Amino acid sequence: MKSSFFIKDSEKFVGKEVIVKGWIYNKRSSGSIHFLQVRDGSGFIQATVVKSEVNPEVFAAADKVTLESSVEVIGLLREDKRAPDGYELTVKDLKIIQLADEFPIGKKEHGPDFLLSNRHLWLRSKRQWAILRIRNEMIRGINEFLQKNDFVRVDSPIITPSACEGTTTLFEIDYFGEKAYLSQSGQLYLEASIASVGRCYDFGPVLRAEKSKTRRHLTEFWMMDAEAAFVDFEGILKIEEDLIYYVIEHVLSTCEKELKIIERDASPLKSFKTPFPRMTYKEAVKLLNTLGSDIELGSDFGNDDETILMNHFKTPVFVTHYPADVKAFYVKRDSEDETYALSSDLLAPEGYGEVIGGGEREWDYNTLVSEIKKRKIDMKDYEWYLDLRKYGSVPHSGFGVGLERLVAWICKLPHVRETIPFPRMLERFSP
Repeated sequence: MKSSFFIKDSEKFVGKEVIVKGWIYNKRSSGSIHFLQVRDGSGFIQATVVKSEVNPEVFAAADKVTLESSVEVIGLLREDKRAPDGYELTVKDLKIIQLADEFPIGKKEHGPDFLLSNRHLWLRSKRQWAILRIRNEMIRGINEFLQKNDFVRVDSPIITPSACEGTTTLFEIDYFGEKAYLSQSGQLYLEASIASVGRCYDFGPVLRAEKSKTRRHLTEFWMMDAEAAFVDFEGILKIEEDLIYYVIEHVLSTCEKELKIIERDASPLKSFKTPFPRMTYKEAVKLLNTLGSDIELGSDFGNDDETILMNHFKTPVFVTHYPADVKAFYVKRDSEDETYALSSDLLAPEGYGEVIGGGEREWDYNTLVSEIKKRKIDMKDYEWYLDLRKYGSVPHSGFGVGLERLVAWICKLPHVRETIPFPRMLERFSP
């Protein structure tokens, strides 16, 4: 009895005749034997076609089949430590579902522009397959942690009437004759939702019209925003810290094979311990100056500053108490020095910089109104948001995690464009 199975489950089917449906990933021959590397989405396996053991039609099909052709293979599954993935199929039958044309992506080196233009095909490479699987496990880990810690998923709208992060990075759209924007963050809507469910989060695409060409920037990316009622600044830092530690441990336990495929040295990830080190913004500026940065007190960190700082540390680091004027209007000020805010960024080591931004929110109505006026923000755009401070306002805090930056760091990728299936960047929005 032939069993149809996924390659990832090979150890359960040793000694059985199985059916594999997938694609030819690689191929080599030595006269009377064809070695076919087959993938089915779940994994890779070597299928060996021996001329003397199959019908002539089967051997001819193995000879004819091209890279990326779709196939159905029937064979005896056995364990073989010499095989690339530890298991091998001794083929009895091979059916070509679709014979592929010559595949445009070969073994030679291709430039990034060529690979991005053929991203729909580049995704099939073993490296990109591994990155997508790690990304998937990170999403699973984030959701698991939040659900275990009483956060309810409450997804936010993509089309919004007002800005969250700042008006300079908004994509404006015509919404049936009215001006609207594509969401930068679901934070404000989550702040409304905490009065219903207490702790909540969303997880979806957001858009920033930033004209940036750095290795950390995408115009469309996935963000997980979380908000928690009755949680102060110290409390939210602890939640952020525990979340990152949980996700790293989850990836290490579920993606060992994938990390090896992308040649990610996992030892730095295994070395992290909590609590993560903390330093204030003022302490960070002082250290940066000693490391060669010309940043001055009062200025926000640039990408270069974060890179310099996080090439210095071997562990994630919280930088806290940024200048209030460089943060959004809703950030609560430090009662000990109101020129600074109860805000933080978690910076990743190995030069990766910010992966989480968060802090305590201003929950007093009059203080928030005063800040909106001071910044010359149109009050009408935030009347609904101000309502939240009039009807049962409570201390609360939150944070946002940029998924692609987190993937880039944990996978140690040179550019964030590899972290998402189809990247959208300043000068690229296809395929």
